[in-house]
Amino acid sequence: MTGIVMFFAALLMLGIGYPVAFTFGSISIFFGIIAAIVEVAPDVSFVAVADEFMQMFSMMPFRVYSIMNNTILEAIPLFIFMGIVLQRSQLAERLLESMGTLFGRVRGGIAVSTILVGTLLAASTGVVGASVVAMGVISLPVMLKYGYSKRLATGTICAAGTLGQIIPPSVILVVLGDIFQLPVGDLFKAAVFPGLGLVAAYIVYILIWSLLNRDVAPAMPAQEGTRMQNMGHAITSIIPPLTLIVLVLGSIFIGIATPTESAAVGCIGAMVLAAMYRKLSWKVVEESAIETVKVSAMVFAILIGATAFSMVFLYSGADMIVEEVLTGLPGQKWTFLFLVMLVIFILGFFIDFFEICYIVVPIILPIAGIIGLDPLWFAILIAMNLQTSFLTPPFGFSLFYLKGCCPPEVRTVDIYRGVIPFIVLQAIVLFSLVVFPEYFGFTI
Repeated sequence: MTGIVMFFAALLMLGIGYPVAFTFGSISIFFGIIAAIVEVAPDVSFVAVADEFMQMFSMMPFRVYSIMNNTILEAIPLFIFMGIVLQRSQLAERLLESMGTLFGRVRGGIAVSTILVGTLLAASTGVVGASVVAMGVISLPVMLKYGYSKRLATGTICAAGTLGQIIPPSVILVVLGDIFQLPVGDLFKAAVFPGLGLVAAYIVYILIWSLLNRDVAPAMPAQEGTRMQNMGHAITSIIPPLTLIVLVLGSIFIGIATPTESAAVGCIGAMVLAAMYRKLSWKVVEESAIETVKVSAMVFAILIGATAFSMVFLYSGADMIVEEVLTGLPGQKWTFLFLVMLVIFILGFFIDFFEICYIVVPIILPIAGIIGLDPLWFAILIAMNLQTSFLTPPFGFSLFYLKGCCPPEVRTVDIYRGVIPFIVLQAIVLFSLVVFPEYFGFTI
């Protein structure tokens, strides 16, 4: 029972806002001591407990060393650096301006443009915070100016900004590739159709809602320039990021580069694009590198803490209790899937996807293997579900990002209500992926 109590203690500390890496580390040490005391009881002595505790953590240096030498995880800082450089090259601004002129004359056109730009940013940068802030600063005032509903405008921006969590290259997919021990390239390929399915669902919802309620998203007045001029401007804005997407993902999909190698190509490509836009300087590179180190250090600190957490959890025998309960459920496969997806969805209201990846996934993964779930399909289901953690109130990060840059007349409650339809759409696409996997390219 020590491991079960430890699990809920970690969730409680994360829920009240205690730093993730320190939560994992402190919980592991505290409950490691308790587990050592239980193991040596009734002959409890300082020497016996210390010896048992040291034995429990004896493999920790080797696990940390294996993390440091993990070639899959090397892709994380490279993709982060690529995204930050592209953010500083004002790629989002150029795409939003050109797409707005192209689709603005259609009802809901600016919202559709925001979704399409979010898709391109997801496939080229994958930085959720940067995408949400950029679209919030540029797209939100335009939508409000032309009479868009605050809820539709804010919900669209938050949903578009989080697409970087499922559309490759995605840090979530890199992390899950390491946890599942699956090739990251296979995960990237498998995520393409579910990601595009989600994009299509967003666009269809916006167009239908705009058609049914004309006051929600009116069309923009005609802009200066002909239709062909606007289209030419949009195409010239799309080609550079599209070229980078082809270089990064294409090299992985056709098998000429590993994800880590393609991430390095992406870094070079991002700097070339920044140079094309005359935004490349030594200061930009230096600031991007420093920010990358900060984010990467946070990720790897969480990973090391999670490694200690899993060692104590396994040592206490809690994994066997969880396995016995979940494998004994009626309707084994579907009940297990329903419970796991429900737990991940609920946890997404309170904690970040990194915590969910490193606490929950390692516990349920062996059970999924016993039940016989396809690991690639299961990993994409989890990735799709984890994306909702950025949208779900009260702690969805994209909600905070947008609130920090939106005009004063947009209230927090408008943002919360605005994302609800998009959370429902994510749930529908996730359900479709469970029931009809063959339509998304899976053979279960």
